[in-house]
Amino acid sequence: MREQLTADLLVVGGGTGGTCAAIQAARRGANTILVSAGDWLGGMLTAAGVSVPDGHELTAWQTGLWGAYLAALRDRQPGGLDHSWVSLFSYEPRIGAAIFADWVAALPNLHWIRGQEPTGVERKGDRITAVNFPDYRITASITLDGTELGDLLALGDVPHRWGWELQSEFNEPSAPPAWNDLTDRYPVQSPTWVAYLQDYGANQTAPAIPCPTGVDFDSFRGAWANYGGSHFLDYGRLPGGQFMLNWPIQGNDYGVGLERLIASDTARAEFGRAAQAMSLAFAHHIQAELGDRYGLAAHAFPNPNNPALALQPYYRESRRLRGLTTITEADILPQAGESVAALPIAQDQVQAIAFGNYANDHHYPGFDFPLQPKSIQWGGRWTGTPFTIPYGAIVPEQVRGLLVCEKNISVSHIANGSTRLQPMVMGIGQAAGMAAALCVERGCDPVELAVRSLQEALIGDAIAPAAVVPLFNLPPNHPHWGHWQRHYLDQPDAYPADGNAPIDSAFTSEVEAGEAIAAPITITAPHQYHLTHAGQTWQVITTRPEVKAKLQTLNSGQSVHLWGRCNPSGRWIVVEKLDRP
Repeated sequence: MREQLTADLLVVGGGTGGTCAAIQAARRGANTILVSAGDWLGGMLTAAGVSVPDGHELTAWQTGLWGAYLAALRDRQPGGLDHSWVSLFSYEPRIGAAIFADWVAALPNLHWIRGQEPTGVERKGDRITAVNFPDYRITASITLDGTELGDLLALGDVPHRWGWELQSEFNEPSAPPAWNDLTDRYPVQSPTWVAYLQDYGANQTAPAIPCPTGVDFDSFRGAWANYGGSHFLDYGRLPGGQFMLNWPIQGNDYGVGLERLIASDTARAEFGRAAQAMSLAFAHHIQAELGDRYGLAAHAFPNPNNPALALQPYYRESRRLRGLTTITEADILPQAGESVAALPIAQDQVQAIAFGNYANDHHYPGFDFPLQPKSIQWGGRWTGTPFTIPYGAIVPEQVRGLLVCEKNISVSHIANGSTRLQPMVMGIGQAAGMAAALCVERGCDPVELAVRSLQEALIGDAIAPAAVVPLFNLPPNHPHWGHWQRHYLDQPDAYPADGNAPIDSAFTSEVEAGEAIAAPITITAPHQYHLTHAGQTWQVITTRPEVKAKLQTLNSGQSVHLWGRCNPSGRWIVVEKLDRP
């Protein structure tokens, strides 16, 4: 007999988006139930082991729950976050899981239920009314699908997409004009079951990594040929001599029989076991090639079968809602010759509720799939150009009482390569949670909610105010941050194509953080800066707009005094403040 529960809001799935949606909704005051399959909240950022997240690295992008999460990580992670070269942030996943658990525990109106997955969805006409689990039947005014693979969409007969669209459907330049070997072999992007290695030390021998059967070890040949073994491992270096194995080049992405992910629970479990074997085989290959100082990490995850394996797969793609609005490649690409995508507008109202900036990135083992570029050089390094998520992408076209808050938003297969990243999904989750809470307050359905009220609630949130309009030079502690957010919502025609607001140049977000260094700057090419420190050449990069502006005024050979953090893996210095003597 299932226990009967009722709440204002039900969030199904404790991944990145679902966790953030539940926290935001409860902070707004809604009586919320969050149901997760596992004991760790955070999904990609924690349980799936991708604790080296991509995107949203610039200071101006660190707003909302993403900014609060980074601040909490900096407080709790010994040794800081500068360890890898694929990201400016890396941390132990158990610390991230503890942060989310603490945020949830601080909310008495948020009830977290663990160890339950949905088994059925009840509807009354076009409205979702309840969700069934093995031990519970939960009714709510608004339900949010935060599952990793959009399971509620299937269980509730909510119209959705799975897989590719041809170029003829959305006129996307990167979409294939016809079905081909790639689309047949990989209906969606390949997941990865992340594993962690441990460096036991130059004079130590790690336990031997068993060799799994049924894996083609030739697929790993040349995985780090263009990097060297040490630099390859530093891709996902973590504190304490650990390494995240989430390597896309002849590595441990696994895409065999992807239809198993949505065929049945049994088929999905079979896929998971095969993906784990792929990662363990890759780890075995690394140990055999790079030396037995590297072994499986012994304490990375509370996984009783193997503590080096993440608790769940890293899914890059899901079933995707058919929403009021569908995000396509044109919506994520910058305007011609500019640095930002156009703001989404409908009924003379900007629809943006969250934003992302990552380059469009797809994973298909064995295939090179070119996509339209969306990157620029900024602050001494490459970064993705920003774009926004419209409210209609989280609202179903036909079904009421439902919102989505994960990779299951209404997005094309092509554009999903940019919308799927961890900070982006945190922003989507925060917006969806706020929208659901506002619907409860107003007694309305999500389709009836005024977008401007949602935008105002996000910008004005008392705990984690979130930007909805991306502006490169507007850090969240700027005194006019809220003014310029609202200004471009009210006057979208004035939104600058270079993504820079006309703010007071006297303000600075610079801080004297890290090591003080005095040295001449060498400019090797436009937007490429280097200096010599401690007998080594370092790339000079920054996330702060004021430092970026100063770097652009320097001449090669000019001496500078800076404060920053050295990252040997990236071979760069992240500059927090710069003076010209």
